[in-house]
Amino acid sequence: MQDKRKFYINGQWVDPVKANDLEVIDPSNEEPVAVISLGGQADTDAAVAAAKAAFPAWSATPPAERLAYIEKILEVYEKRAKDMAAAITDEMGAPQDMSLDDQTGAGSYHIKNFITAFKDFQFVKPLGDHAPSSMIAWEPVGVVGLITPWNWPMNQVTLKVIPALLAGDTCVLKPSEIAPLSSMVFAEIVDEAGLPPGVFNLVNGDGTGVGNQLTTHPDVAMISFTGSTRAGIAISKAAADTLKKVVLELGGKGANLVFADADDQAVIRGATHCFYNSGQSCNAPTRMLVERSVYDRAVEAAAKVANDTAVATAHQPGPHIGPVVSKQQWDKIQGLIQQGIDEGARLVAGGTGLPEGVNRGYYVRPTVFADVSNDMTVAQQEIFGPVLSIIPFDTEEEAIRIANDTPYGLTNYVQTQDGQRRNRLARQLQAGMVEMNGVSRGAGSAFGGVKMSGRAREGGLSGLEEFMDSKAISGWDRDA
Repeated sequence: MQDKRKFYINGQWVDPVKANDLEVIDPSNEEPVAVISLGGQADTDAAVAAAKAAFPAWSATPPAERLAYIEKILEVYEKRAKDMAAAITDEMGAPQDMSLDDQTGAGSYHIKNFITAFKDFQFVKPLGDHAPSSMIAWEPVGVVGLITPWNWPMNQVTLKVIPALLAGDTCVLKPSEIAPLSSMVFAEIVDEAGLPPGVFNLVNGDGTGVGNQLTTHPDVAMISFTGSTRAGIAISKAAADTLKKVVLELGGKGANLVFADADDQAVIRGATHCFYNSGQSCNAPTRMLVERSVYDRAVEAAAKVANDTAVATAHQPGPHIGPVVSKQQWDKIQGLIQQGIDEGARLVAGGTGLPEGVNRGYYVRPTVFADVSNDMTVAQQEIFGPVLSIIPFDTEEEAIRIANDTPYGLTNYVQTQDGQRRNRLARQLQAGMVEMNGVSRGAGSAFGGVKMSGRAREGGLSGLEEFMDSKAISGWDRDA
């Protein structure tokens, strides 16, 4: 079992002030793979103090030098890709191929996009031709606390750490205590890249410990959090006394609107996306709204996808899905599947219990409910497992109403060949992102939502600006 008790503070791997061990469990086999320590107030204070001390010099470092450090991080990250993928497989159960190609690959993708955006970034730029001596300056916030989840660890770590460093902030990262191993590999990468001591720090801990300590710390100027809506609300309240900048990327309950003229792969594409990463994605299209004339065919196709989706250990190659991350998550998902049955949804694939032939590990059967009404629990709550709810609709107006009838607003999806309809729906759906006909958002697009999905904007130019404050300046001498 790996000993990962140390924290990365002020450029050094250090022991916790007080031991507080926690085992990291491999969800594929329920066996411990590592032991970490949960930090306490003294550890958090040390990390914040290191970041605070490093801030004046780092924020004054020329942007070109900060960019060079990030380019070095990317170089080392790509060299350590297999190590990163192995850590993600161990800690949260992403299958080997997916862990390398998509989980680890998401990190390099975001770093490259930030590098591209940063090269053209103007820290001081004119307000406009109407006000020739008025300028807008973008300046670092200060010490930022970064709290990341377990489901897409490197996706979220790179969406926070990289723009923070480029902006001139110094940071303290608290990864999920359930899946901390990949972030510790990331700290090793940062260390090898040679960043000045204190610019990047890592302290493991749980939400009520290190998470709350960062949120309430008077020397932390900003919190960037990705996780549950419940935790996001608690963070907002806890941060209020110190008037921090708080950026939240929270849950989702994405609607996927499938019209009768959708392409032949629309349902298959949507169901596959729902089950991907074992359903552990906040932007998963978990509600499939289908026009009634093609409804029965869509239900049949989605059920086939579920039945054809292999579930197996993460420790083997292949296109299967792995387990969900923990026993707590498994229990929650099982309870919600049972609630769907109890509330009268028609189970057409999957269901409760472990997949056939499996007796250990946190595996969930890919599940499809048909004849769901949008007031059912499975249509309203974020399940965070491979569970799809299918809802019929008769008109475009009804589809919009159902799609927007949710407290969440992260990603919605549209499947239709009618371009005018796509454009209408894209503007009427209440979400931070709308993806249509399987076309991915462009590189550098902002990721984030509205309503109870939070209002973060992560990635690309918007993601850089999230980690800065703007300053309006008048009387600027443009000839100086």
